[in-house]
Amino acid sequence: MIFPLGDSALTIDFGNIINGKINDTILNLFHSLKENPLPGMIESVPAYSSLSIFYDPVKLKKQGLGKETVYEFVKQEFEKFIEHLPLHEEKPARIVRVPVCYDEEFAPDLELLAAAKQMDKEEIIHLHCGKQYRVYMIGFLPGFPYMGTVDERITFPRKKDPVNVPAGSVGIAGSQTGIYPFNSPGGWNIIGRTPLKMFDLQREERSLLNAGDSVEFYPVHKNEFLTLLK
Repeated sequence: MIFPLGDSALTIDFGNIINGKINDTILNLFHSLKENPLPGMIESVPAYSSLSIFYDPVKLKKQGLGKETVYEFVKQEFEKFIEHLPLHEEKPARIVRVPVCYDEEFAPDLELLAAAKQMDKEEIIHLHCGKQYRVYMIGFLPGFPYMGTVDERITFPRKKDPVNVPAGSVGIAGSQTGIYPFNSPGGWNIIGRTPLKMFDLQREERSLLNAGDSVEFYPVHKNEFLTLLK
């Protein structure tokens, strides 16, 4: 489904679902548009199962569009783009290993999660570190990766009321896991913290993770966490 998003963007939506193949399609469109932008296009933003395309309506109007609206013109161009989608070279997913300290000081919700699941905290940690996660999208905050999916045994609903969450906090919400790049109010269940900087304006690649990456968590002791934090 393609629909307008305000007066300077459109969205193609494949449904409200977390699905690897659909996300592959979204990322293929995203990379292809990056290499072959539509007329008047400013940027495109991928999500789990949708892609939004932002364009400059003033620039397009100056070009002369005939009877169609700017949205209709961009939609037609996008539909032609999809029909003749340029081949995008598929590259193996980049694997990023992320250290996490699951010490009680950095994991305020780990004990609650363990009690709710009737597991030891060590088992929760083992399950969280026991698989590779796909980065489906970056959002909410600059550099915040939405990753999935966690082992079904440790899925847990997000909190009803947000609390203050420190930068680097690693959390679980439903079947997703994510990392807070900055101090922020949040409702995810915090089970650890990474010393890595998720977003840095001084880096060429400002966001440490990007959609399409694969992430592997591994546990570190507090002393190692503090060493890596420096």
